Amino acid sequence: MKIYKDYDLKELNTFGIRAFAKFFIELELEKDLEELFNLPEFKNNKKMFLGGGSNVLFITDFDGIIILNKLKGISITEEDSENVYIRGVGGEYWHDLVMFAVNGGYWGIENLALIPGTVGAAPIQNIGAYGAELKEVLFNVETFEIETGKKKIFSKEECELGYRDSVFKSKLKNKYFILAVTLKLNKTPKPNFSYKILKEYLEKSASSGGNKIEDNSPKDISDAVMSLRQSKLPDPKILCNAGSFFKNVFIEKKQLQALQINYPNMPFFEDEKIIKIPAGWLIEQCGWKGHKRGNVGVYEKQSLVLANYGEATGLEIVELANKIIISVKEKFGLELVPEVNIV
Repeated sequence: MKIYKDYDLKELNTFGIRAFAKFFIELELEKDLEELFNLPEFKNNKKMFLGGGSNVLFITDFDGIIILNKLKGISITEEDSENVYIRGVGGEYWHDLVMFAVNGGYWGIENLALIPGTVGAAPIQNIGAYGAELKEVLFNVETFEIETGKKKIFSKEECELGYRDSVFKSKLKNKYFILAVTLKLNKTPKPNFSYKILKEYLEKSASSGGNKIEDNSPKDISDAVMSLRQSKLPDPKILCNAGSFFKNVFIEKKQLQALQINYPNMPFFEDEKIIKIPAGWLIEQCGWKGHKRGNVGVYEKQSLVLANYGEATGLEIVELANKIIISVKEKFGLELVPEVNIV
């Protein structure tokens, strides 16, 4: 395995931040893991596994070793009359796994189309969009314990999946390398139209001569999701960004009722008695949408997206994020939390 020194990470993070890793390795074969775990550069330094670089913000050089996960593979491992089990190796792009599923006519992840990043990052974040989350279809996660090199398979329950959270992001952060993820998908139609904007899009399509909403295939729904995402989220290849920078905000019903006195039109989603306020709406109400200063700014079509408009540093983006957090706190008394991993 070739070890690079002082490696420029600018092309490996979607924010396009120039930062350097003390050591850098590309992992292309599973059999190389044993060698990797025994390398002095790996054992004696801070370490970080990197996938698509779509959920990370470097605010300084990385004084350790970064391992780029390039392990690939998508396969059906098991199936019966109702379900199919699809295994995706960690270095695969998540969207490619979605396309494999929807092209096969399998249900469960069509609402998660075009989410940036790799399969290995999906359970860490418990990725979600358009009314769906990974936890609804996750079967297990294959890992290697970084300290010992021993393989361990986590069940869905052991992953402790929450809103954009998991055991791999909290108490087991940086303890395990995610080798692969297995999903349990449905063969029979189980569409998820819980997200209002998606449902309205499909209904509009039906009224214009498209399929009736109940006749849509997984591919039809994923196409709709892709169209919606592309209409409001910038392509990182054109405008450097990491998608949604902040998590939505969870509050209690009593707090919502108090806020509605001054903000009767405040949007919210209620799921199992949990109330979620869209962070993008809060940011927009504070006047940040389309704000641009120097190399950084808030995307004009979606307030959740912070963008690098030039040669911004990670610290410049964090400074903007902190100003937004303060203004939302002052106006609404609510605390925004970054979804992006700040390193």
